[in-house]
Amino acid sequence: MFKTLNLKKLILSFLIPFGVAFLSEILTKNAMEEYANLASPPLSPPGVVFPIVWAVLYFLMSLSLYGIANSTALQPKKSLCYLIFGLQLFFNFAWTILFFVFGLHTFSAVWLTILIALIILNILAFYRISKASAYMLIPYLLWCIFALYLNIGIAILN
Repeated sequence: MFKTLNLKKLILSFLIPFGVAFLSEILTKNAMEEYANLASPPLSPPGVVFPIVWAVLYFLMSLSLYGIANSTALQPKKSLCYLIFGLQLFFNFAWTILFFVFGLHTFSAVWLTILIALIILNILAFYRISKASAYMLIPYLLWCIFALYLNIGIAILN
């Protein structure tokens, strides 16, 4: 079902998600300071947890994307996967800007709900090509559901 290792596809699969993460980090460089100053709901992790978790999630997203890129699936199926992946990655990026740069906590919760729906669609599309690639996105989905809880809590408390 998968071709042999394709270094070009592997590098590109890592550059895309981590490139978006890097850009997001640049645009929200004081995010953890701002997060620490917000009233947060119970179970809110300390700010130091977020970069660690996101690094793992972006690593899994990258491997997942590589699984699709390097599969032997027909291009139309791959193209649909790329479209959904790109859309959810855009919503992920934009959420960070909406929440931290603009402070739109309530709107960010709505935006995050759409992101969660897109992640579910992403998992379903990837599953049609590679179950392993789909399963690698489940921690991302779970973290975003937890992030929605935090987002709603912060919107209510602030």
